[in-house]
Amino acid sequence: MIEEGSKRGKAMVEKRQLFMEMRAQNFDVIRLSTYRTACKLRFVQKRCNLHLVDVWNMIEAFRDNGLNTLDHNAEINVSRLETILSSIYYQLNKRLPTTHQINVEQSIGLLLNFIVATYDSESHGKLTVFSMKAMLATMCGGKIVDKLRYIFSQISDSSGIMVFAKFDQFLREVLKLPTAVFEGPSFGYTEHSVRTCFPQQKIMLNTFLDVLMADPPPQCLVWLPLMHRLANVENVFHPVECSYCRSESMMGFRYRCQQCHGYQLCQSCFWRGHANGPHSNQHQMKEHSSWKSPAKKLSHAISKSLGCVPIGEQPHPVFPEQAERPQELTHTVVLESPSRLDEEHRLIARYAARLAAEAGNSTQQCPPTDLSFNFDANKQQRQLIAELENKNREILQEIQRLRLEHEQASQPTPEKAQQNPTLLTELRLLRHRKDELERRMSALQESRRELMVQLEGLMRLLKDEEQKQTSQSGGSPHSSPSHGAGCSMPMPIRSTSAGSTPTHTPQDCLEGVGGDVLEAFAQGVPRNLRNDLLVAADSITNTMSSLVKELHSVDDGGEDDETNMRNGGDRGRSTGTMRVPKH
Repeated sequence: MIEEGSKRGKAMVEKRQLFMEMRAQNFDVIRLSTYRTACKLRFVQKRCNLHLVDVWNMIEAFRDNGLNTLDHNAEINVSRLETILSSIYYQLNKRLPTTHQINVEQSIGLLLNFIVATYDSESHGKLTVFSMKAMLATMCGGKIVDKLRYIFSQISDSSGIMVFAKFDQFLREVLKLPTAVFEGPSFGYTEHSVRTCFPQQKIMLNTFLDVLMADPPPQCLVWLPLMHRLANVENVFHPVECSYCRSESMMGFRYRCQQCHGYQLCQSCFWRGHANGPHSNQHQMKEHSSWKSPAKKLSHAISKSLGCVPIGEQPHPVFPEQAERPQELTHTVVLESPSRLDEEHRLIARYAARLAAEAGNSTQQCPPTDLSFNFDANKQQRQLIAELENKNREILQEIQRLRLEHEQASQPTPEKAQQNPTLLTELRLLRHRKDELERRMSALQESRRELMVQLEGLMRLLKDEEQKQTSQSGGSPHSSPSHGAGCSMPMPIRSTSAGSTPTHTPQDCLEGVGGDVLEAFAQGVPRNLRNDLLVAADSITNTMSSLVKELHSVDDGGEDDETNMRNGGDRGRSTGTMRVPKH
């Protein structure tokens, strides 16, 4: 007893699961009953994955499960209904990609509980074939015009005229859907619903479509086209700011006030009756299901004014009242008792025998030359495919070879450089230039060495003269004023060979010096010989540095020679160069 009670409680929870999830969406805050009903039924459709099943797949499932041979008033039990729903969802999973598979068991359970709660409220365990067809054809995916065409085929006679009694039965069954989502007071069934939809007597297919797809449609079915429009605009983006919630963009419907300039609302604010500023809920609003830029609006208006766009468009294509081509019914076998299983097996056997006989006749009538021609054609096609595959492989190999050659050419090696005569000529010119610069550098180093020798000699002479002056000044410590006025005061000189900085006159320092030095100091303006020599040494050093830089820019490969030359220059500079700061 406890287990049965737990199972019964679990079944009740499963039956109420869909309605509990629908209440959690808080659809009841929507002010307008039409939008509220359409949103609730759209939620049921998506939650049960019926929006993925097209109406043509649903019709095929009806035929595969043998529902076309049953009368509309025939009853089926819940177990057979579950079998039909299982075939629908398993076929759907075969059509969907592996990444978009659905939970079949959950979808079957939710839809089965919803159908039972809608059409078997008294828990008889049975429902009619027509109620199941009407519910699944209405709630499945696809175009509304295809759904209405199928529904008309179920409620019309053989001459293509609608039977009012069957349409009344259809309204009874389809209007149970709003009642199931607690919208019965707004869209419940009444006895006058049929005449309010079709006051005339003879209704054909095009008239039926015109009435149900009109704007506005009949009041009892106004939620049906709105549910399809909701499905079409779920992913529509409007780059417009809502005038109430200030959202920078909108999804779904967009509503524009016809009295307040530039006042627009998103579907959430409009459905809940929000308004601010001078706008009122009594103002007329226009519903937009798409966004058009101002440029597109202008071009459309110009095209419409020029007659390029038809002003009045049909809401649906006009269908012929009768079939344009007569159906081929020569192989149709009429069953005297289609309800019996043995008659069905006998019918299948007769069809198989007829097909086998037709296949044998077509084989006998086909001449051997045609067969050989077909075989030859197939053989030629296979040979052509093989040749194309071989050529494709050769092209791929050639592409690979060219890629390797390009990679090798982009990375030059020394062996390839030696094979290039232009590179060899440039290398020879660079070597010749290097040798010439090295010779010039060696000559400059020799000249510098000679200057350093002369500088050393002059330093010794200066030292000897200073010693003589020191010995003479020992006898006469005070010099005469006339001697101090006749000789100009020289600049003090700092030498590395002498620790003191004595002063002397240029005339005294020139004794014992060669003719070049005398000639250099023969001008009237007194000069400092030591400073001039040091300046000459610095200019030579700068010239050598510029030559080293030029050698380094010409021959990048001769880094070792350049290092040696720099080292030689540094050693000569450290031994022979004496920098004298000027005071």
